[in-house]
Amino acid sequence: MFTGEYRHSVDEKGRIAVPARFRAQLAGGAYVSRWIDGCLAIFPAPAWDDLAAKVAALPIADPGSRAFARFLFGGAIEAELDRQGRVLVPAYLREWAGLTSEAVVLGARDHAEIWAPERWEAVRRELTDPAALADRLEGLGI
Repeated sequence: MFTGEYRHSVDEKGRIAVPARFRAQLAGGAYVSRWIDGCLAIFPAPAWDDLAAKVAALPIADPGSRAFARFLFGGAIEAELDRQGRVLVPAYLREWAGLTSEAVVLGARDHAEIWAPERWEAVRRELTDPAALADRLEGLGI
């Protein structure tokens, strides 16, 4: 399970250190893709395969299903961690996510997310506002 919040720099080549706690889960292969809310996601290969199966089961005639598949897979790369535990994020994904010199790497249960610090701060503020959080949780059965 991916948990916690970590700040890392983005080097001049576009490499971002993956938190040491996440590395073992990604050792068997990983995928980096655009993700919902304007961040990137890093999935271990088994979780990516599970997500791909769910997307494949969506109705092909539905425009939303096709759009999500294009969004997810069109922006995805297969990635490996280097010896220092860094992942190379291509320029087009860094640009899409608004990443420059710093990144927030966040645990999100079955995957990790990579956020531009200012984008994450806006989301984090909303998550720590009790009324806004209650509105988001309404109807989820939690």
